[in-house]
Amino acid sequence: MRVHAIRLTPGQDLMEELQRWAGDHEAASVLSVVGSLNHATLRFANQSESTRVDGPLEILSLSGTLSKHGAHLHLSVADRHGKMTGGHLKPGSPIFTTAEIVLGVYPDLVFARELDDTYGHKELVVRRKQT
Repeated sequence: MRVHAIRLTPGQDLMEELQRWAGDHEAASVLSVVGSLNHATLRFANQSESTRVDGPLEILSLSGTLSKHGAHLHLSVADRHGKMTGGHLKPGSPIFTTAEIVLGVYPDLVFARELDDTYGHKELVVRRKQT
């Protein structure tokens, strides 16, 4: 595994910047994230529409996989009262002060996304990179 660290600044969109970064990588995962958001756009379990969670919000965790073939990321945040909310990260989550992100890249793997007929979503398919 190779480790990469990036920092996002105010106004950058968390999901969009991670997808942009992932455009150069075949297989990666989130190792650590700390920071804050102006608000978060999340899709809750078994819902088709996204929900905006107003902030400012502290990022408590972000986990998931990403590659140039797509991403699957779950975010947990807390509001000013410490109330936690979490779900599937969607575009529309701008950085408030900062986001310090550590990512792991797996040079021998490819994280592809292929349609799974079970629920009709593109799901992770892991392959060894052809040498």
